[in-house]
Amino acid sequence: MEKFLSCDWGTSRFRLRLVQVADLRVLATITHGRGIVDTFNSWKAQKGQRSSRKAFYVNVLKEAVTELSQKSGITLDGIPIVLSGMASATVGLAELPYKMLPFRLDGTDLLVETMDAQGLEHRLILISGVKTDRDVMRGEETKVLGCASVLDGREEKQLLILPGTHPKHIWVMGGQAMAFETYMTGEFFELLTRHSILSASVTAGADVSDSMSRDYFREGVRTSQSFDLLHAAFMTRTNEVLRHVPKAANFYYLSGVLIGAELRGISADVPICLVGGPKHNPLYEWALSELGVPVAKTMDADEALIKGQQLIFSAQNFINQL
Repeated sequence: MEKFLSCDWGTSRFRLRLVQVADLRVLATITHGRGIVDTFNSWKAQKGQRSSRKAFYVNVLKEAVTELSQKSGITLDGIPIVLSGMASATVGLAELPYKMLPFRLDGTDLLVETMDAQGLEHRLILISGVKTDRDVMRGEETKVLGCASVLDGREEKQLLILPGTHPKHIWVMGGQAMAFETYMTGEFFELLTRHSILSASVTAGADVSDSMSRDYFREGVRTSQSFDLLHAAFMTRTNEVLRHVPKAANFYYLSGVLIGAELRGISADVPICLVGGPKHNPLYEWALSELGVPVAKTMDADEALIKGQQLIFSAQNFINQL
């Protein structure tokens, strides 16, 4: 099979890409807000006789494939769909159990289910998530697989940092993911900037490359190392009231406080690979630099996801040919 459809079905966002297997070139993409939560709520809100959850979700997929086909001008009939993220959650298309850590970076021991769906002329390859005794993730495990190529097969412990709404710190060693921790950084930032007293002291929209934005971001990182998080966060308000810090710069100060608190305690002795996008990678690089922690490698999160899905797709394609 020369192509596959890459589906990243997150909590609040849905993205479908047509990917060429040979070089992982993305031929077309659609993105919209029909994430898992929105889709689940729409399914529950049906009036009259409710269709099955799987059938409802499959119809969402079918509509997305049609849209992507029209956008790309390519007939997509029969091209398999690889799904990661929340598609395998309790509110997803089909629930799969979590795989217990550790898992191998070649993807051979992740929980993957191949299925057909009535009314959809595409084989579905559904990737499940991973758990420890006190943490879970769905979607990031696929990105970890995609990072294997930049980790150089080292046997030593390495740390992958995946920024986002709920950032993950994932420790890998000897070709396996051994441990991970989830942080509330992005969600806390959203709550504080939209629904707390601090919302009146910040304004979004300033360019992250602006020197004042960077300076106050770095100040926020430093403050997070010297003060309790809750006090450091409140200083966003006193910055405005007492120091007259511009609200746009204050926005980045608060970002620095929360990212700095997340990264507190990160050791400079462990090689770090930062796996994010253009919005997050610069901020995390500046924060780590402020803390004296070098970043050994960076990788684009979307690239990592597609590489990870391709690894699973190739393995499943081979298995189904046996």
